Amino acid sequence: MKAIVNVYLKEGVLDPQGKAVHHALESMNFKGIQGVRIGKQIIINLAAANETQAREEVKEMCETLLANTVIEDYSFEIYA
Repeated sequence: MKAIVNVYLKEGVLDPQGKAVHHALESMNFKGIQGVRIGKQIIINLAAANETQAREEVKEMCETLLANTVIEDYSFEIYA
């Protein structure tokens, strides 16, 4: 199984990297950009017995290491 985890700053947390990219895109004449947020994607290959076990393991990974849950949110998908 494979897990794809997306980690991103919570709404309301300042994102200086996103702001810099937003400004750069506008200076390159890309129009209509209302905001940019930067995150990270983590791909994990799992040897879980089933999808339920995989979901439990990935949630624990996110809560303990992959995301700083004080300032970050996360989402993930499991693929067989």
